[in-house]
Amino acid sequence: MPTYVDKASIVELLGHQFGSLAALCSPLSEDQWKVATCLPEWSVKDVLSHIVGTESMLAGEPTPSVDTSHLDHMQNAVAEGNEAWVESMRPSRGSELLDRFGQITARRLAALEAMTQADFDAPSWTPVGRDETYGRFMRIRHYDCFMHEHDIRDALGVPPRLEVRDIDSALDEVSTGLGYIVGRRAAMPEGARVRIDLTGPVSRSYLVQVDGRAVEVASFDQPPTVGVELPVMTFLRLTGGRADLHGGGGEITFTGDRALGEQLVGHLAFTI
Repeated sequence: MPTYVDKASIVELLGHQFGSLAALCSPLSEDQWKVATCLPEWSVKDVLSHIVGTESMLAGEPTPSVDTSHLDHMQNAVAEGNEAWVESMRPSRGSELLDRFGQITARRLAALEAMTQADFDAPSWTPVGRDETYGRFMRIRHYDCFMHEHDIRDALGVPPRLEVRDIDSALDEVSTGLGYIVGRRAAMPEGARVRIDLTGPVSRSYLVQVDGRAVEVASFDQPPTVGVELPVMTFLRLTGGRADLHGGGGEITFTGDRALGEQLVGHLAFTI
């Protein structure tokens, strides 16, 4: 079923996200641009290059024709396209890339502002499937940029940016995959009742029942089989396939079947 997203809210979030990335990267030295991140083969500069590349593609620019045959970590056509953009920008200095980032994000925000709510509600291809809306695609763009901002923060040892509206939107995106995470990735057994409690600047509780397949439910008729409590940023980093370097404070605690809880936490990743 398509997801409908309020245009004004998500465009504002994207603008704020682009501004946060610019503020984070503006003071970086050339040595800091070269620092490796948790993403395979990507430096801080490569992460921002990836964002520039995606926004350039959305603006209608063609994928650069560059040799990526020396790279062996790509697993699909989308990854190959990402790497072509990143590779094309590797000769650029950090300051040059930052200027390009400012230019393309300004273009994209102007284009988004000119769109209507009907445009956002229109059917669109997205990274999660074709039966979706353009608004959902833009919510995914915010999620992707928010995660990459924190890839950069983790790499440089900068604390996370714990703004509620950004975290809320990122959680809205991650929660669409809860059934897949619990049922397929973590392989919780038939009949399992899984409770996930998030703490920190945004607190949420998810209840997932495995009954043929894993689905989110409003309540359980019995106590949870397993309960996991963890900081919200730890949850976002782990579901995004990242190491938890700056989880925002707090520890992961378990109730019920601890072995199942550890199995769940060890298999939260469903995207990267």
